[in-house]
Amino acid sequence: MELYTVNTGFFKLDGGAMFGVVPKVLWSRTNPADENNLCTWAMRSLLVVDGNRVVLIDNGIGDKQDAKFFSHYYLHGEDSLERSLKNLGVAFHQVTDNFLTHLHFDHCGGGVKYGSHGQYEMTFPRARYWTNKDHWKWATQPNPREKASFLKENILPMQELNQLEYVDLDSRQLFQGFEFITVDGHTDKQMLPKLTYKGRTIVFVADLLPSVAHIPIPYVMGYDTRPLLTMDEKAKFLEEAVENDYILFFEHDPVNECCTLKRTEKGVRVDQTFRLDEI
Repeated sequence: MELYTVNTGFFKLDGGAMFGVVPKVLWSRTNPADENNLCTWAMRSLLVVDGNRVVLIDNGIGDKQDAKFFSHYYLHGEDSLERSLKNLGVAFHQVTDNFLTHLHFDHCGGGVKYGSHGQYEMTFPRARYWTNKDHWKWATQPNPREKASFLKENILPMQELNQLEYVDLDSRQLFQGFEFITVDGHTDKQMLPKLTYKGRTIVFVADLLPSVAHIPIPYVMGYDTRPLLTMDEKAKFLEEAVENDYILFFEHDPVNECCTLKRTEKGVRVDQTFRLDEI
């Protein structure tokens, strides 16, 4: 198995929303905000190459929405999904699987694009797009709190164009060496890939832990539907991760791709940070 970082760009979100009840005087030490209280976040995907399978985990925000939509998120940077894959020598048609941790727009928007006549097309024409039945129902029959994050144009074409697949929540694996765990605090049945790589276990932590700064238990996003459950899930996961020396791969941390953990008097905290290609 080979793993590669795929940077799809940066965007901005409100710092208070990203850190919930934690005061700005604390979170701004690690994630300084601009004059509008917005902090920069990455949209970092992961490419998994295993034999004939070329699997992309998440795909960024895409470019289908109008200028008003994007004006809220201040997309910036030179990276894009297409440019990053091209730099790795991978064309869209070579991707065999797109594994989606969940269907919020900043995780799945890049999977559908406009065709030459304005119709929806799948970005990866030969790929299977993987979610699970529980989360699909959650996303296509959204609650009022999350409705703005589940955009039909990002989601329904997967089914309409016959590229949607459901993983088995009982087996918890896509294939040998590519397992996943599910968590429900942020959104229902979010999936976190758990990969065996160079003798280590790497977990793509998605929105359970958006960044290194979210490792302390109370640091929970205001976007989470069940924040107390998130805290419980974080505590259990961090104990498992430090006990088994997992490597965490961050989707949204603007600086750090990966980290290891250690126990301290204050609880589990970051140990070392590094790039994926340094493993």
